[in-house]
Amino acid sequence: INRFRNQHKINVQGTDLPDPIATFEQLQREYKVHPKIMENIQAAGFHVPTPIQMQAIPVMLHGRELLASAPTGSGKTLAFCIPLLTHLKQPQNKGFRALIISPTRELASQTHRELIKLAEGTGFRIHMIHKAAEAAKKFGPKSSKKF
Repeated sequence: INRFRNQHKINVQGTDLPDPIATFEQLQREYKVHPKIMENIQAAGFHVPTPIQMQAIPVMLHGRELLASAPTGSGKTLAFCIPLLTHLKQPQNKGFRALIISPTRELASQTHRELIKLAEGTGFRIHMIHKAAEAAKKFGPKSSKKF
């Protein structure tokens, strides 16, 4: 495992860390990631996980906290979206069940686009809220109390 991490320049700290994955197929075999999500990963052209995905996805699927740093374009969005959807398991009509806060509108749009592609066909509803007034129109005037 240490050799694999060194080859892929994965630096980790902590105790009892899950082993990194080498392929996306391991997600379905070892972590029971929804088959439709697996299909969407393949359809989006992702064949081999990036180093951040190799280690971050298993850590998050084990329910561990994570602080990760990787360059732009390294696959961080997918690295946290796969575990997020997997932990939610299936859609439920219970309002908002997960919240991703982004520092910029551009990053929020990117995350929104990636989540829509990843969740296609699973029944999850993905929304982006960037103005409170728009949220009130979209989800109803009592949305702040409701959610």
